Amino acid sequence: MSENAKSDPARIGNVLHPVADVDAAVRFYSAALGLETKFVDGDRYAALDAGGTTLALAGPAEDVTGGVPAASFKVPDVGAAVAAIVERGGSVVRQPERGPHEVRAVARDPWGNTVVLYGPR
Repeated sequence: MSENAKSDPARIGNVLHPVADVDAAVRFYSAALGLETKFVDGDRYAALDAGGTTLALAGPAEDVTGGVPAASFKVPDVGAAVAAIVERGGSVVRQPERGPHEVRAVARDPWGNTVVLYGPR
């Protein structure tokens, strides 16, 4: 583990759920579970307050996981986090790229679970 990872560990910033219709998904989770809307970016993305965790609803334009729900980890350095995952037996699905709000990458742990890594631009 790098010195930086020890001093500034990753944290789950949100749980990403790809959806075909962001507006319909916001209405569903609001009505069914009482989640409050924190942020909406048109038909691309919405963040809902799930009591200490953010439920991130990603429309087709923001679906970086290929339709698979995933924990999204906020890290100080996306490239370094991707390298650490690969070094420890994981794999890269999508290399780090600049998104509309941050730098992000998609990886899989050694057991095939998809994770999103994101951090400052």
